[in-house]
Amino acid sequence: MLVYIVRHGETDWNKEHKVQGAVDIPLNEYGIHLAEETADGLKDIRFDAAYSSPLSRAKKTAEVILEGRNIKIKEDKRIQEICFGSYEGMCIGGEKMDPKSGEFNKFFVDTQNYVPLDGGETVSQLMKRTGEFLRELCENKELYQKNVLVTTHGAAMTALLNNIKENFDVAAFWKNGVPANCAVTIVDVKKGKPEIIKENVIYYKEQVRTWKVGK
Repeated sequence: MLVYIVRHGETDWNKEHKVQGAVDIPLNEYGIHLAEETADGLKDIRFDAAYSSPLSRAKKTAEVILEGRNIKIKEDKRIQEICFGSYEGMCIGGEKMDPKSGEFNKFFVDTQNYVPLDGGETVSQLMKRTGEFLRELCENKELYQKNVLVTTHGAAMTALLNNIKENFDVAAFWKNGVPANCAVTIVDVKKGKPEIIKENVIYYKEQVRTWKVGK
């Protein structure tokens, strides 16, 4: 099985440096463009199955990539973005940065000491649910010899990749940074064991990282 894990395209909240987790913010025009460029880069891949976070920015990315193909997209909450609770909507960068954003920024720069607020998730909880999705996917014998698309989010994608790498150290969660919008990681699954063969491939000319660690 080959699994193509893709982060969604850009949203206005990405552009404005706003905390965007479980809140459902759609792709903006540029985000759709990035998805279209990524679709062109993957046009020769015969996808057999697709899974997406239920949030519209991830699902729309999948729809653009799969346009013209008769493939049902299965929604799975386990690959939805981490919930940030009352931090969601807070501006953490640029001229409008919230002066209280320092505590939230621990999520990026001091992850082991990040404390979620008001129903928000911990990084360990994110690792657990994405890990469960990954194991179930890799053990699905109906998908063997198939190509599978998975569209998700920055932190959720990082958690999936850390599960593959067996990097369970919360302090090292962002060791490889935040995947760019529409970055693609290709995973080869043999006998139920996943292995990354290409990581964070970009299919558009200008690489734009809308959420940088600490920004």
